[in-house]
Amino acid sequence: MPRSMAPPPSGEFSIRLTKSFSASPTEKIEIIGEPNRFATIKVTNHVGAQNQTIIAKEGQIQAEDVNELLSLVRPLEGLPTNPSKDVYGLDTRVILSTFEVQWDNGEEVEGAEAATNPTEENKETFKGVVDSIQALARMKAKERTS
Repeated sequence: MPRSMAPPPSGEFSIRLTKSFSASPTEKIEIIGEPNRFATIKVTNHVGAQNQTIIAKEGQIQAEDVNELLSLVRPLEGLPTNPSKDVYGLDTRVILSTFEVQWDNGEEVEGAEAATNPTEENKETFKGVVDSIQALARMKAKERTS
């Protein structure tokens, strides 16, 4: 009788950016997809009194842009993380989950540098990733229409 083999990993990834490190978020960006394929991007902005008004946008990201994004976020692996302090000074949390990399600047991550202050180069890398994710959201996510 042949042995059953587990299916190969899906290769799905998710990237989440939350504007506000530890308080109620003002913006959330979520990108879900697979390498070499389209990905879905969803943006939720919380505005108004006590951030109670929600504006949702969504869109598609082309396969080439997905691959570029994945190579762009890869350098986050191993950067310092800290569950209790915004060590990058941007009041932003990024959660990266791929087959190869699990990273979250708001959690202790195995393989990441100790919860120390990041170097200026680390901060520039993090800021570049945040800026790129936000720029992609501005270009690709559009308001939903009824």
